[in-house]
Amino acid sequence: MRQPFTTSVAGVRLPRPPSHPDPMTLMAQSKTTPTQPAFLIWLWEWVKSITVALLVWLVLRTFLVQAFRIPSGSMENTLLVGDFLFVNKALYGAEIPLVHKRLPAFREPQRNDILVFDSVEEPIDVVKRMVGMAGDTLAMEGGQLIRNGVRLDEPYAVHESPLPMAGPEQRFIMRQWQVKYLVGRDTATYNPDLQDWGPIVVPPDSYFMMGDSRDNSHDSRMWGFLPRKNVRGRPMFVYYSYDGKSWKPLPFLTAIRWGRTFSRPR
Repeated sequence: MRQPFTTSVAGVRLPRPPSHPDPMTLMAQSKTTPTQPAFLIWLWEWVKSITVALLVWLVLRTFLVQAFRIPSGSMENTLLVGDFLFVNKALYGAEIPLVHKRLPAFREPQRNDILVFDSVEEPIDVVKRMVGMAGDTLAMEGGQLIRNGVRLDEPYAVHESPLPMAGPEQRFIMRQWQVKYLVGRDTATYNPDLQDWGPIVVPPDSYFMMGDSRDNSHDSRMWGFLPRKNVRGRPMFVYYSYDGKSWKPLPFLTAIRWGRTFSRPR
C-alpha cells in the first residue's frame, strides 16, 4: 500500500500536510448542514423595513408635520369642512413627548396667523385665527374688531345678516371671564355680546383666537385666552378636500374639490 510522503527533522518523521478536501466530500457535507429558510430571511428584512418606516413616521409626526382634518365651518371660507391639510409643527417649536418641553421655535406666532392648537375645554385639536397677542387691547363694536384703537379691515371674516345676538347664558359666560381684563368700562354694568364686547387687554404668553366665520365660531369670546403652550402648529397646505354634503354617491371620490388641492390657508 502506498505510504503518504513524510519528511524527517532531526530523526523525527513528520506526516505530510493534508491535501485539499475532495469537492465531492464537501458537497456531501453541505447537504447535511442545516440552512436558514429563505422565508425567514425575507421576513427579517421586511420587519426591519417596517420598523424603520414607523420610526421615521413617528419622528415626522411628533416634531415636523401632522395631518389635520377640518371638522366644522368655523373658519369658512378660509378653510372648509372636508379639507385635509398638513400642519407645520416645527415652526413654533414642537413639544417633546413625556417631558413636556419644547424644541426651539423658528419664530413666534404673529397677528392674523392661523393656528392649530389644543383646546382649553376638551382634548381635541382646534384651528382658529390669532387676532390678538400679549399686550393688545381688543374690542368689538357691531361685529367689527378693534385692535389697539384701530378698526381692522378683515377681508377673510364672514358675517351672517342680520347679526345674531347672544343669549343670556352666553352673555353670562363672556362677562364672567372678561371683567378681569376689562379696561375703560364699568364692570358693574358690563353686559357683553358676541358682536359687542371689550375693551380687554391680552395677558402675557396668551393669544385671542377667533374663527373667520364670526357668527358660527366658538372661540376666545366664549372660552377666553389661549395659552402659548397650547399652540401646536400652523397649517401648511390642503392636500385633499371633498364636499361631504354633495348629492353624489361616494362624495370622497366623486365630489373632490380639485381646486383646493395644494392651496395655502391665509
